[in-house]
Amino acid sequence: MDRQAWIAITLCVIGFFALTFYNAKHLPPPTPPAAVSPLPVAAPGDQPVATAAQSPSASPVSGAAPAPAPSASVPPFAEKSETLRNEDVELFLTNRGGGIREARLLHHVEAKGKGEIILNSPERMPIGAIVEQPAAPALSEFTMARQPDGSVQMESATPQGLSIRKRFFFPPTNEKKDNYVSEMQIDFRNDGQQPYATPGYFIALGSTLPTHPNDMPAYTRLVWCINGEPNGVDVSWFEGSGGFLGFGQHAPRPFYQEKVAADWAAMSNQFFTTILTPLNAKVGEVWGKRVEVKRGDAKSVAGIEGAIALPGFELQPGQTNTLRVQLYTGPKIYRRVAALQHDEAEIMNFSAFSLLKVVSQALLNFMNLLHGWVGDYGFAIILLTACVKGVLWPLQNKANKSMRRMSLLAPKMQELKEKYKEDPTRMNQEVMKLYKEHGVNPVGGCLPMLIQIPVFFGLFNMLGQVAELRNATFLWVKDLSQPDTLFVIPGMGWVPILGIPDLGLPINILPILMGASNVWLMHMTPKTGDAMQRRVLMFMPLIFLIFCYNFAAALALYYTTQNLFTILQLWHNQKQPMPVLEKAAPAPKKSRKGRS
Repeated sequence: MDRQAWIAITLCVIGFFALTFYNAKHLPPPTPPAAVSPLPVAAPGDQPVATAAQSPSASPVSGAAPAPAPSASVPPFAEKSETLRNEDVELFLTNRGGGIREARLLHHVEAKGKGEIILNSPERMPIGAIVEQPAAPALSEFTMARQPDGSVQMESATPQGLSIRKRFFFPPTNEKKDNYVSEMQIDFRNDGQQPYATPGYFIALGSTLPTHPNDMPAYTRLVWCINGEPNGVDVSWFEGSGGFLGFGQHAPRPFYQEKVAADWAAMSNQFFTTILTPLNAKVGEVWGKRVEVKRGDAKSVAGIEGAIALPGFELQPGQTNTLRVQLYTGPKIYRRVAALQHDEAEIMNFSAFSLLKVVSQALLNFMNLLHGWVGDYGFAIILLTACVKGVLWPLQNKANKSMRRMSLLAPKMQELKEKYKEDPTRMNQEVMKLYKEHGVNPVGGCLPMLIQIPVFFGLFNMLGQVAELRNATFLWVKDLSQPDTLFVIPGMGWVPILGIPDLGLPINILPILMGASNVWLMHMTPKTGDAMQRRVLMFMPLIFLIFCYNFAAALALYYTTQNLFTILQLWHNQKQPMPVLEKAAPAPKKSRKGRS
């Protein structure tokens, strides 16, 4: 790539990360509606009111008002549990609210093999629990019994005569693609003597925490999907902000609440997710709250707890209303979530741009195909890079030839700049005339780089959050989804721009190799541009090193490998004879026939 291309891609990368960081930290404060209230359960005889799905308002609620108190106190009771288990996941069900206390993923371990990954925290609301006010939930007691078919059934009753029966089970399947899928069926039956009506109710989504202490805040999210389009807020939304140049200032936000008409909602972190999809209803409202949860190492981390509101109903005595909810509690493996039927693959959050999303999906599928052949994700990434480079090889050859011709024109261009330094317009005209006379395309070296921009960002979005790369090793790299820290130099303090913890300076080998290959590549690239451009380009390897230093090792491996292939191609091109600088033949003039 030539120097102009280096400048263009660097500015794009800087702008991309700056915009991502700014959006994550400085979202504008929402406009609260006139009143904020939960969806309480109505007493017998009350008339139903508009449900959350029927409300025209879609403004998020900042939660400036204090959290409401629970509508009814629940007498203390002893917690009991039952389990549902298949090959991949074990669900621990609790009688506290009648939900999933935690989901244990049997084939996914935490960093350094400390234990199995657990979704949801026992300290928070159980997944699937019915609550009136998620800000102050009153979790009633359910009775539990295992059924002959292996499912677990729970029952509870309200003072108004409403009987609530839940059944948790794994749907029958002959394929492994959906072993993380379970189902919850809720039957509301009016056992009273009067009609029963409710404007709506909340079902808890559970909670989510960062997978690793150094995860970016954008990974820990409350997500919902409307007509195939994902929406969400991350954990940084709840933090206070001083804004940027006086814009976007806001105080900390206690909770998030928004009227929606969504197909599903989920709690998600970098690699794992809990998705609740109502099969015979629409999500009418989403609610989220920032929580502090202690991890296994006794350290407290910031996460999100969430809930969804579902439409109300009216029951005559003896009538039953049934809700079916599909639950996905597992890793963000694209082929698994893509096999579901309600656009659950959007949980991957590859990109808001269709082109980048398609590129990410295609590269992920191709990488998994290569992994199936070679059995190692590190070598699969190298082969993926080789294939991408092979497709672009002819274009890069033309670009390199164009850059060599441009370097031959450098002395003549400098003469024109000196001659017309007082007349920039004339200088540009003469430079373009010089290009035309010698058949040189000044942007010829940029085309391969422009094609690689969506590939780079597609890989960045893909490699940063696919669960397949977790704990995948390669040579000295212990986890391709994390920085390849070989050792840590203690006592270096905290470097904010690198996101380095207080313990010291980690030595990440692949980003250093990437920076060295960038320097080597720039040294081999034909010298074009003016002195100012050359001075700016001196800092490009350092800028890339800073931005990529603490990213996933998989991304650094891809970029280093691509640099090495580009160096090989430049070396091969430079072995070819130097092009001769000749004036291009003028285009033949078209003959005009006179009128007869």
